[in-house]
Formats: sequence, C-alpha cells, structure tokens
Amino acid sequence: MNIVVQKYGGTSVGSVERIQNVAKRIIEKKKNNHQIVVVVSAMGKTTDDLVKLAYAINPSPSKREMDRLLSTGEQISISLLSMALQSMGHDAISFTGPQIGIRTSGLHTKSRIEGIDTTKILDSLNEDKIVIIAGFQGVNDNDDVTTLGRGGSDTSAVALACVLDAPCEIYTDVEGIYGVDPRLYPAAKKLDSVSYEEMLEMASLGAGVMHPRAIELGSKYDTNIWVASSEFDVPGTIIKKGEKGMEGQSITGVAIDNDQIMITIRDIPFDMNITSHFFYQFANKSINIDMISQSAPIDGLINISFTAPSSDLNDANKILSAFQEKHPSIGVLINESISKLSVVGIGMRSQSGVAAKFFQLLADNDIQMLMITTSEIRISCIIKSKDKDIAVSATAEAFEL
Repeated sequence: MNIVVQKYGGTSVGSVERIQNVAKRIIEKKKNNHQIVVVVSAMGKTTDDLVKLAYAINPSPSKREMDRLLSTGEQISISLLSMALQSMGHDAISFTGPQIGIRTSGLHTKSRIEGIDTTKILDSLNEDKIVIIAGFQGVNDNDDVTTLGRGGSDTSAVALACVLDAPCEIYTDVEGIYGVDPRLYPAAKKLDSVSYEEMLEMASLGAGVMHPRAIELGSKYDTNIWVASSEFDVPGTIIKKGEKGMEGQSITGVAIDNDQIMITIRDIPFDMNITSHFFYQFANKSINIDMISQSAPIDGLINISFTAPSSDLNDANKILSAFQEKHPSIGVLINESISKLSVVGIGMRSQSGVAAKFFQLLADNDIQMLMITTSEIRISCIIKSKDKDIAVSATAEAFEL
C-alpha cells in the first residue's frame, strides 16, 4: 500500500459538518488502497481566540506558556476527527506532535523541526489505522512543547511526507494556487503547477496559501505537494521541481505582504562592527530581516533602511532603543503603513524588460516605491499601504495573471 500525507487547514475543520466532510474524504482515499496520515490545524479561529485569551490574562505572556496554550487547539481537532472516522466505521488514532517524536529546536513560538521518529506512525498504519497528527507543534530537548509559528501545520505535514517518502496533499479553503490572490483580483488565474523555487518566493513574500518552510522542505527532499480545495472536487495545483521547457510567461505570480514594517536609521557611524552588532541583535531575537538598503557613506555616516515582520515590532523597539542610547546622534523612523509588493517568475532569467515594465506601470498609477530589492526571479518593492489594491490589480492585469 502507498502512504499519503494529507493536511487540512483550520477552515476545513471549522465545524462538526466540515469535520465529517473531511472524514469522508479521508475514507474515500483509503478505499483507493492508500495508508493515510492526516495532519490538522486548530478549528477555525481557535488559535486567534487563544491568543486573545492569553493577552487578556497577561499583557506579556511567556512564550513557553504561549506554546503550551496554543498547542491545545490542534489537540481538539485531532480528537474530533478521529472520533468522526470511528463513528463511520474506520479505526483511527490521534497523536500530538510530541507523542510521535517531532523533535524541535530554537526559540519558543518559532521552533524548527530537527527530526521525526516514524515508529508509532508506521506501527499504527500496519494495524490498518488512519493516523491523525496535530500540526504546528513538537517537543524540544527540555521536553517542552514548542510551536513552529503561524502556518506551521504546513511544515509539519510536508516534513512527515518527507520522512515517510510520501506525497503531500494540502487541503484548504481555496481551489489551488493562483497567480494573484483572487480576493484582491477576482479575474486571477489558477496555476496547474508551480516550481518549488517560484512558490518559495511567493510564500515568503506574502502569498498566504503555503508556509515558506514547507516549500523549502519539499524542495530539499523532492516531495511533490498538491494544494486543493477541501470542499470541492476540482483539480488543484502541484508544487514540484521546475521543468526545462519552451519560454513561457515572464511572471508567474504577484504577492502582497501587509504585515511588514520599514525601519530607517539615519546617521549611523560608518563602521562594519557597529552595523554587524546591530543586526546580530535582531538575529538573536529570531527577527527575520528581509529587505536592506544602505546609502553611500557621507562624512563618515550612513543611513540604513530595512523591513521586518510587524509582529516583531515590540522586540524591534527594544533593540532600537538600546542602540539609540549607545549612539545618541542617530535618528530612527518606523513606518508601519507600508506593504511589500513582489512579482515572481522563472521567466525573468531569460526575458529582459520585466523591471522596466513593472516600474512603468507603478509610475502610471502614481505609486511611489520606497525601497526595491531583486533576485534572479523576483522583484520586490515597498509601497504605501493605501496604494496596495490598485498596485496588485494593475500588476496582475499587465502581466496577465
């Protein structure tokens, strides 16, 4: 029999009816001679509700206790789905991440998977059981429950598929992966397939369908990932190794990230020891710095602008305050009203003029670029949040996405 790993998001298991619907889908897959491992997220908005509850109790909750609290959401889902399957006459067993040996390292709320012990999973599958596993969580060397960050259930599912040498099917509330979010551009086209490389860029740049770390794992182990609807039986999108073929579109997708802040520091002494120590403070807090721009030195001083997740604003403020105390002459500006607009496509490697076309359409719509970075297959720019809707629509239309 062939093992298949399936993952169902929070919306897919958001009610009794939807849990029962998921159970039926799992049973249909099992009938096709498959052994099934299922990873589930917390029901609906459970995680958001738990976060609100924590902050109502304590404005500064410890991250260890947050991990303990937030991990309970998935435990509810796995138990209810297992019960649903049992009520339909199929043997199922649920496990938390720590129970099946998902070992993690790193900071609480931002842990990374170090390894997975498949013994319990394989033993249960050999007993003809459907295995239901809580996503988003694991256990560290101190035997503390840890979580993988928002969207971490994708990472759990793909990691399990990798160690089980199985394909991974991600079922969600959309019918696949689109070149642009249909909620922002209703005429968006669904992609039949997309390369790991393009999807990793899109996911890390704000396309919310998949978690970037999940794509990174799939690419590393060459594990095919299917993304499809949990409600409708329609073809989805496969994420796989890119194929060499005839020249196609220059741009595969556009992503918008509204959860970024832009920090500008003026008049920093031009000393690499100062700069490296500054960014080390962010790394030490696991704050993911993305776009960085440095001016040329003038009179021994430089300006640096960079972006960071808005969720890390509190930690960033502490680092900036300490830096300003040490260097009183610097100026600090934090812009929270920004969005990161990105276009992604392997076709950019061989087709010229993409940047010119992209910049011109922004100019035609009177949209200012506050910052720009590029890679071989991606162009990103920071724009004012008020311009994001027209920027996405104009970009999608211009590149026929």
